[in-house]
Amino acid sequence: MSKNLSQQVVLDRRGFVAATFATVAGLGLAGCSDTSAEADKGSAASSKSPDDTKASTTLDAKAFDKLVDNGPKADDDAIAASTWATAVKNAGVFKIGSVQTSTLFSLLDEKDGKTRGFDAGIAQLLSNYILGENKVEITQVTSDTRESVLQNGQVDAVFATYTITDERKKLVSFAGPYYYTQQAILVLADNDDIKSVDDLADKNVAVQSGSNGPAILEEFAPKASQQEFKTDEEARQALQQGRVDAYVIDNNMQQSSLVREPGKYKIAGKPFGNKEPYGIGLPLDSDGVAFVNDFLKKIEDDGTWTKLWQICIGDRTGDTNVPKLPEVGA
Repeated sequence: MSKNLSQQVVLDRRGFVAATFATVAGLGLAGCSDTSAEADKGSAASSKSPDDTKASTTLDAKAFDKLVDNGPKADDDAIAASTWATAVKNAGVFKIGSVQTSTLFSLLDEKDGKTRGFDAGIAQLLSNYILGENKVEITQVTSDTRESVLQNGQVDAVFATYTITDERKKLVSFAGPYYYTQQAILVLADNDDIKSVDDLADKNVAVQSGSNGPAILEEFAPKASQQEFKTDEEARQALQQGRVDAYVIDNNMQQSSLVREPGKYKIAGKPFGNKEPYGIGLPLDSDGVAFVNDFLKKIEDDGTWTKLWQICIGDRTGDTNVPKLPEVGA
């Protein structure tokens, strides 16, 4: 069987609504971009103009696909020792909850039907690790539905810039962490009023429901007036239309906006709040945690994680500082 990614998009009710909107708008759920955005040439960094860096918004699809295809493979004994991995192997397909609209982390290319990005790459590498091929079936999720698709057995795992929290660990289990982030403030490029989180007092600020943004914003800017939106796209539309003054969510998602539409936005000040660990969501008390953590350690040790970061994020944002590898299982 070809090692090219085989993907079937399965939409739950909320995902269907979001995807329908995406088709009409030519965009998608959270990161909201399509192949036209991927084809845009430009550069983006939190404090640089397009002329300050030679980064390209276009992901190197050939390098991405080659890296995934050449990823490690689990031996039969390792799979047999995990009930979770055995179930995936027997099903012959890896069912995940994710998005296909996040420019840096998981974006559908409508030209070839493949989803690429850092989260997408981790998921495809894990599929290849278990099945020997990239056979991923995607159910669209939002921040509000990530737990439910695991609880009802609709998916095997969730890859969706999914921050590990104590509250969420009561509902699902997490492998990882495999990435870290902080909150960041997105404003329009011509906004000179907001320069840091301190300037959000008495401002209308968009946040995404189900994310960590509302709680963190309440802690660092209690006088800000929060407006919750279900998707990243809705929040950015409110910002573009002047219905809010700023938008607060994970810095990694904000970087996606900068890469997708150079010159439209900027990051105000520095990221704030504690470092938030991204994890791979698994069913509660699943023995898949140990199996996936072993996989994550392998791709860190053999350099695959670093190469994936470079292809999906570093080369596209102009960031030359490779992040410190996450301590898996911490």
